[in-house]
Amino acid sequence: MTSRRIVVLQSFPEPRATTNPYIIMLARAIRAQPDAELLTFSWRTALLGRYDVFHIHWPEILLEGRTPSRALARQLLTALLLLRLSLLRTPVVRTVHNLGLHDGIGRWRRFLLRGFARLTTVRIVLNPQTPLPDGAEAITILHGHYRDWFDGVPRRSPVPGRLGYFGLIRPYKNVRGLVDAFRGLPPDASLQVGGRPSSPELAEEIAAVASGDDRIALSFGFLTDDELVAIATSAQLVVLPYREMHNSGGTLAALSLDRPVLIPDNDVNGALAAEVGEAWVRRYSGPLTTETLERTLEELQADPPCGQPDLSARDWVTVGEEHVDAYRHARRLRGLPA
Repeated sequence: MTSRRIVVLQSFPEPRATTNPYIIMLARAIRAQPDAELLTFSWRTALLGRYDVFHIHWPEILLEGRTPSRALARQLLTALLLLRLSLLRTPVVRTVHNLGLHDGIGRWRRFLLRGFARLTTVRIVLNPQTPLPDGAEAITILHGHYRDWFDGVPRRSPVPGRLGYFGLIRPYKNVRGLVDAFRGLPPDASLQVGGRPSSPELAEEIAAVASGDDRIALSFGFLTDDELVAIATSAQLVVLPYREMHNSGGTLAALSLDRPVLIPDNDVNGALAAEVGEAWVRRYSGPLTTETLERTLEELQADPPCGQPDLSARDWVTVGEEHVDAYRHARRLRGLPA
């Protein structure tokens, strides 16, 4: 029996060069499904278009604007969208990327975000360890790999003793702590850091800690795929020393490029190590220290991982199929044709 075609409006606009690759790969995977149509976000489509499911990723982004007046306008449009979704009983599917909201969100924005929470029919979690509200309907769909995304991008040979960090640089990602711990390593070690800092002050703080050590290379700004792959593959070990880590695209990017990672030890990362191979996912407890970096490098030099990490469970064809199944499930929960 052929399923009816399902039309899904995503909360992101048509992808651009700087769009999160996860979003681009997800859009491609859903569009590859013969019984699904994906619409990207515009306020006109959201408020006046026809769609069967609304899939939201980071709801707070809908409320932001480059100026206070633009932000207010978007918040008023969000209120209208919530009203439409409620009146038409349109199922809302939400991917839970983060465990909580960032600081500094005011009362009005929190009210709107709670509106999305109330209307959410199904939550998609990227790992089964994600905590959820009591009674929440949830489906686990693993974050897809980046192997196809980086296919054809030139790779480099790993440099012995080289550590690498890439990705957005925010305070909780603890890049300063990485630089500080690195400085105590032997003279033959090196460190490359690449990514866009969240503020000029943070960039200055990291640069000050790195000052005077010519083994440390800092590249602040948006990374092209070529630049990211160069940092990752020239490293013997990718280090992502986040103070809080739950869903990490950076970890999967490094593993997709066949580079071992050093990340904090928690239930999510322990499960990832069991899935892809313990040799590829090295973990540490407590603050990142020079001793941890030195010990991990020594272990890698003595016994490097063989082959590739096992990312077979993260194929994007499967991810696309599972998303369409989740959309149909949300429709059925609403008592609507799936």
